[in-house]
Amino acid sequence: MMRVGVAGAAGRMGSTVCGAVGGAADMELVARADPALDTGLADILGDCDAVVEFSTPDTSLENSIACLEAGVHVVVGATGFDLNRLEQAAENSGTSANCFVAPNFAIGAVLLMTLSEQVAKHMPECEIIELHHAAKLDAPSGTAKRTEELITAAGGKVHQPIHSVRLPGLVAHQEVLFGGEGQTLSIRHDSIDRSSFMPGVLLALRKVAQLEDRFTLGLEKLLT
Repeated sequence: MMRVGVAGAAGRMGSTVCGAVGGAADMELVARADPALDTGLADILGDCDAVVEFSTPDTSLENSIACLEAGVHVVVGATGFDLNRLEQAAENSGTSANCFVAPNFAIGAVLLMTLSEQVAKHMPECEIIELHHAAKLDAPSGTAKRTEELITAAGGKVHQPIHSVRLPGLVAHQEVLFGGEGQTLSIRHDSIDRSSFMPGVLLALRKVAQLEDRFTLGLEKLLT
């Protein structure tokens, strides 16, 4: 039975993660850390095999590094900070803890990214439009940035800027619009409820201890 803690547990994503972990037969939700709960991450690390980090961009890096230094695997969903620093910390932590990061845990969003990577080889010119709820702190989203990385690596050209929309009523949405001679191709994914991210979060928790690398980026690495 995996003992799991959640950082950012009082937030919308964090509370949804708590429900998913609590409902998983092979996991036990042992701790919740959040300033709103008067519980810090340091208070829960001794109880956890793994922590899901869904706090805010200004605390996620520090929290993730604390997990690694304590020898606790960490699954990171927060975005908007320097991933290079986290990768370096994972590789130099001196413990056996692994760090897994996904800009988006929705299976459909990951498929959008991998499909976009394939299309870019044949229709390289494209635009990315991402739409999120009004309270999202970073723009462009981590998903959009990761999509841009994959398209560029495949030889595509993402026109700038990436278009970020923040409005009430939205959850998480992204469209990649490819243009070629006499044709266009649009790939779109919509998360209409935060439950869409939970299968990916649980998959990452089940896989994180088995990863060969101390730092792994992208849920597509786990979809085999």
